[in-house]
Amino acid sequence: MDKYHQSQQLLTQLENILQQHQYWETIAPDPQALASIEPFAIDTLACHQWLQWIFIPKLRYLIVQRLPLPTQFAISPYVEEAMNNQVGTIDIVTTVREIDQLFKD
Repeated sequence: MDKYHQSQQLLTQLENILQQHQYWETIAPDPQALASIEPFAIDTLACHQWLQWIFIPKLRYLIVQRLPLPTQFAISPYVEEAMNNQVGTIDIVTTVREIDQLFKD
């Protein structure tokens, strides 16, 4: 299985976990919140919002367009800290770590 397919599977898994734990939102945040220039939009979005509205769509775009995928990044430390002691943290962090590992290679 190629990296594009693996990435898509992990993003779908992450989306399902966010839905399962009631983090998935039906209404997008304000456009100004989505336009944040801070890493992880930390000044305007909660971690689960950043995953849903920025991370997942951007990565899916790269996958669909077959553009080069990112390398050497790690978002799991942020997700682990930002979602510490929240419902579903273990499931979310586990999947995000798998994504990190996929892009280390």
